[in-house]
Amino acid sequence: MTRIAIFASGNGSNAENLICNLTYGRVVLLLCNKPGAYVLQRAQRLHVPTVLFSREELEDPDHEHSVLKLLKTHKIDFIILAGFLWKIPADLIRTWPQKIVNIHPALLPKYGGQGMYGDRVHKTVIENGEEKSGITIHIVDRQYDHGHIIYQESIQIYSSDTPETLALRIHILEHLRFPKAVDDYLKQLFKDPAV
Repeated sequence: MTRIAIFASGNGSNAENLICNLTYGRVVLLLCNKPGAYVLQRAQRLHVPTVLFSREELEDPDHEHSVLKLLKTHKIDFIILAGFLWKIPADLIRTWPQKIVNIHPALLPKYGGQGMYGDRVHKTVIENGEEKSGITIHIVDRQYDHGHIIYQESIQIYSSDTPETLALRIHILEHLRFPKAVDDYLKQLFKDPAV
């Protein structure tokens, strides 16, 4: 079974959805950088161990409590970012090449990059008069929102849409598609179901 870690920073509905609905792997660890984030309660309720970490623990592989060491100790095969806002350091990308994915609430390559998250994305998409928005699931590389796209789906933007209504519709799309897209990618990546 593929051992999966999820990184999350906030409410955690996507993380919970993944924990409950992934079929090709099992989430064995949830990592969070924000004390008090609701995702921690969600994971604990679902009996998934949680770890809080600092920026130093994420970025310094030699730190006594480094995230890199923690992931290796837990024998993690694959990493999913589900509402995680910090940049993933090069050490993790090198250790898990093509094995870290992120979801972004817009159609990349547009409306991605540093600072483009949450309602900022939806506000900018609407202000620019786009006719469509959607979700993008991509491999994490050394640039924000840049890696190879493994899944993308669009929805129509209506003249009545606000950043809030667009965010809600995109969030529903995330819940519908994220676990299946990750499962499909895992099946390609780990051809042997026993992995």
